[in-house]
Amino acid sequence: MSKQEKKDHTQELIKETTKKLFFVKGKFDATTQEIADEAQVNRTLINYYFRSRDNLVQIVFDEAHKVEKEKSEIILRSDLPFKEKIIRFIEGSLQTSLQYPYLETYIVSQINKGNCQKKDVEAADLKKFYKDIKKEMELGNIDKMEPIQFIFNMISLLVFPSAIRPLFMENMMISDKQFDRLIADRKDIILKMLFKK
Repeated sequence: MSKQEKKDHTQELIKETTKKLFFVKGKFDATTQEIADEAQVNRTLINYYFRSRDNLVQIVFDEAHKVEKEKSEIILRSDLPFKEKIIRFIEGSLQTSLQYPYLETYIVSQINKGNCQKKDVEAADLKKFYKDIKKEMELGNIDKMEPIQFIFNMISLLVFPSAIRPLFMENMMISDKQFDRLIADRKDIILKMLFKK
């Protein structure tokens, strides 16, 4: 392994470890030392590669946010039939929730702190999506409502359980394994709630 390959490997290991601590284990306050210990690297390497813990966290968050944005583009920009776009978006969202159970919680916490760019959607894309929703309503495939209400319903059904995962798990006495199974089962439940046929 060349020096550059080793550097790239170490940087990737530190990023993946940070994602695991934050988005899989929900340890948002993990220190630089805890990240280094988990990655089995010297703490000084984190500062060497990323300058600071905050910078590392921002890079990891930006990468996770990019994945979320790409999922939205399936709905907004693809030429797939409407229901197929929604199915793919739901599948992608649920897959992310299973891979990174605390990602939604983290994103909500960052938005509340003002640390997150909120606008990801272009006006023209949104206008076209609203038009597609209205067309589906006219065809009788989904209940008639303001198009934004359809989006609220879909996002709420997808995101809310994961966003308050720790609260649900504690109050409903659900294990991580049980919660993951419930999330995996949500696709058909959500589709039945969104579509009439």
